Amino acid sequence: MTNTGVIHEIGLLLLCTTFVACSDQELLPLQVEVGGRSVSKLPFVIAADLGLYKKHGVDVELRMPVPGPEGGIERPGRWERFLLRIGAKQWEPDMKVDGHTPYMVRRTTFTREPPVIAIGATDCVNRVHIIGRMGIDSLEQLKGKRLGISIGIRTTTGFAALLLAQRMGWDPVQDISVMLNGRDVADLRDSVVDAIVASETRFAVAEREGFPVLLDTRPWDEPVGGNSVLVDPAWLADSTNREAAKRFMKAVAEAVALFHRDKELALDVLARWYGMEDRGVAERVYERGAWIPRELLPCYDGIKRTMELYDSNEMRKHEPADFYHDGIMREIVESGFIDSLYEALGPRQQ
Repeated sequence: MTNTGVIHEIGLLLLCTTFVACSDQELLPLQVEVGGRSVSKLPFVIAADLGLYKKHGVDVELRMPVPGPEGGIERPGRWERFLLRIGAKQWEPDMKVDGHTPYMVRRTTFTREPPVIAIGATDCVNRVHIIGRMGIDSLEQLKGKRLGISIGIRTTTGFAALLLAQRMGWDPVQDISVMLNGRDVADLRDSVVDAIVASETRFAVAEREGFPVLLDTRPWDEPVGGNSVLVDPAWLADSTNREAAKRFMKAVAEAVALFHRDKELALDVLARWYGMEDRGVAERVYERGAWIPRELLPCYDGIKRTMELYDSNEMRKHEPADFYHDGIMREIVESGFIDSLYEALGPRQQ
């Protein structure tokens, strides 16, 4: 076993013996839908890969979309058991792991949209890149051009597109064409868009291929309702469900600690679960995840910013507190559980 593996095994043993009776709890069932493969979602996969959910007392059925074109290779065995295509109508998740901003906007624009609230988050700041096609060298050149995002303007990539237009003083309808389903590096290669809003994986691939990086939004420090754990408030009101949610969040908190303290583990999970076998790309993605917070509290400022950017008559009927419940994570933080995780695992690997 490698030194990394020894450290990891010792860390798991310490955490198991110190914080939870690993086999004494009745497992509570939980169905969880993870909405994509960004680095902010990697801790949820690490928890599944290492059996942390069961260790903390929840039997999680985890579903994710099939791998995308920039980083995914479908694999047999465990891959088939865990990574099932989203969309099976007979399967209704208890919680979703996805961007919170889109669900806030859906709640205030779609009729019959069920309410969801965030109980925690792994990403609360807009951290994307604007990547141009060959021949586009500056943001100013994008005026009048086509900017590719994901499936809709209410998504986190749509959020970034609106921020860009606002900061450039552009009309988001007249001064730039925001194109749906156009955020892949292949869309740059084929010149069907002039630039894309790229999350960390697409950024790493585009950078490797030499496409011009026009903007890194990190210096903006713009809050967003980023990747969050989302549940129906009526579901959470049930005491058993609340306990299941608490156990789930403790498992994720441990996975976050392992992500920060065990780089080789994170790279291994990226390779096996995300199909990210190019180590250079995987390391760039891992570096981009350094901001994942230890304390997984909801995106307070991101919720407020979403309400401002997507202002409407319906949105104004809500207060920020309508969109989150932070009681579970505050209990976990105040118990000292998260601090103890980092004390047990030691310094971050370089």
